[in-house]
Amino acid sequence: MKALRGIFLGSTMLAAGMAQAADLEVTHWWTSGGEAAAVAELAKAFDATGNKWVDGAIAGSGSTARPIMISRITGGDPMGATQFNHGRQAEELVEAGLMRDLTEIAEANKWREVVNPPSILDACTVDGRIYCAPLNIHAQQWLWLSDAAYKQVGLPVPTNWDEFVASAPKLREAGIVPLAMGQQGWQQNLAFTTLVLTLLPNDVYLKIYQDKDAEAAAGPEAAKVFEAAEIARDLSRDSNVQDWNQATNMVITGKAGGQIMGDWAQGEFAVAELVAGQDYHCLPGLGIKDVLMAGGDAFYFPVVKDEATQKAQAELAALILDPDVQVAFNLKKGSMPVRGDVNLDAANDCMKKGLEILAKGETVPDMNILLTSDTRTQLEDLFKEFFADANMTAAAAQERFVSIIEDAE
Repeated sequence: MKALRGIFLGSTMLAAGMAQAADLEVTHWWTSGGEAAAVAELAKAFDATGNKWVDGAIAGSGSTARPIMISRITGGDPMGATQFNHGRQAEELVEAGLMRDLTEIAEANKWREVVNPPSILDACTVDGRIYCAPLNIHAQQWLWLSDAAYKQVGLPVPTNWDEFVASAPKLREAGIVPLAMGQQGWQQNLAFTTLVLTLLPNDVYLKIYQDKDAEAAAGPEAAKVFEAAEIARDLSRDSNVQDWNQATNMVITGKAGGQIMGDWAQGEFAVAELVAGQDYHCLPGLGIKDVLMAGGDAFYFPVVKDEATQKAQAELAALILDPDVQVAFNLKKGSMPVRGDVNLDAANDCMKKGLEILAKGETVPDMNILLTSDTRTQLEDLFKEFFADANMTAAAAQERFVSIIEDAE
């Protein structure tokens, strides 16, 4: 890889790293079929440097994995590198001096010049210093639709959320679950936040999640979103699965009409050898609004004393933003590269939709960037309860939501 060699030559630290290779434990929560295929691309590229990727996959969602990762780091048993989402998830670890400063590596490889949108690298920055290597851009607000399900009931594939809702009775008559959704708070919170972003103006989304404006959270516009969430709750009432990829599989197999999920769902469709625009369709912004809630994944590197491990960390940090690695990983993952200068001719129809929106600059920060882990957990608990309890009214849920936003930092 010519680009890869160029990055190593551009940093004397990385060139020296080849002389003293190391095994590097890398923790993450990518365990579904599509995710595992993407991780394999990273591992293959890293092993080619002479170092060895020691895979530390943790089964379950990020909500399960993050406490384990944090406990190891704070307990004095750090891994070589670890995944977190862009945003504030590692903020306290950085402030405690437990995460490695990557500023020199970032400057040597000109990350500020190539990362797009700039907010992605800003999410890695604390007090002007860069502490993580951004890997991808994920957008959460997609509606994935099964062509097989709609063919079975004789309906055209919906082009927006309203058409999707209108199709639900016909799907139910055929024994098809309208909306697949795993029974985990983060998935239900994702669905709600997607409704906020797509049904309301962007400035209202930012007032609530960025400015922590309790008045906006309590307003009549937000009330409409809770009413839509009640509809989503009803549409998903027979979706008896736990994990997000199990819900995606319901769409893949035609057992569900659709799923609200991030663009990482594309990896599962790819593993199943389904073709975008032919076997399944995707609606960014639920087909209502072309906007991306730009977040994603980044790697942080805990502070370690071993020199060989330090050099291996530096090599992986630079490798993550190598153009060839960016393309190989993200085509498998279903996400978009953080580099705006890579060739994505091989992208499928859904990824191209996301790239077009990104190119137009129609983005807002992901909720993980705007909210602390504590606030996000409170919201996940609320929506897990809301989606599980049909007796909880939209008004009651909104009242609790306002209280959480009001106390958020």
